[in-house]
Amino acid sequence: MKKVFVLAFLLVGLIGFHTQAQDEAAEEITDEELAKFAAMEDSVMAFYEQKNEELVSMIKDNEVIDGAARYNEIKDAWDDEEKMAEIEVTDEEKGAYEAIMEFMGSLSNEVRDLKIGLIKNDDVLGVATYNKVNKAIKENPEIKEKVDTLIAELKEKRSTESAEGEADASE
Repeated sequence: MKKVFVLAFLLVGLIGFHTQAQDEAAEEITDEELAKFAAMEDSVMAFYEQKNEELVSMIKDNEVIDGAARYNEIKDAWDDEEKMAEIEVTDEEKGAYEAIMEFMGSLSNEVRDLKIGLIKNDDVLGVATYNKVNKAIKENPEIKEKVDTLIAELKEKRSTESAEGEADASE
C-alpha cells in the first residue's frame, strides 16, 4: 500500500517545475508534446515496476527472513519490542528487514530522480513542455484523457513486448 501511495504521490505532481516561461495557457499542445509527456510517464512507470519486482523478489527470496509471511510478521511487530521478542526476531532478521526498508526508501528517491532527469532533458521532454502539458492536464479533462490513453497504449505495448521476449527466451 505504501508503494502505491508513493507512486501516486509522485505521479500526481511531486515535481513542481516553475520557469520564468511565458503564459502557456493559450498555446496549443501538439500531439508530439503529448506523446513525449506520455513516453516520459511510461518510462518512469516501467522503472518503478522493475524496481518493485526487485523489492518483491528481495522479500520473497530472502533466505534470512524466509519469505513474505515472516516479513509481514516482522513488519507488523517492528516498532514494538515486546512483539518483536514474542515472535523471536533474530538480529539477522532485523538486519535483513532493515536492508529491505532501506531499499524501499531509496526507491522513491530513485523514481523521483529519474523523473526529474527525464523532465529536465530537452531531448526527452524539457521543463517547458512538462509544465505546459502538466498544466493542460490539470485544466482540461480531454487533454488528461488523451495522455492517459497514450500512457495505457505504451504500457500495453511494453507488456506485449515483454511477453514476446519471455516467450522467445523460453524457446
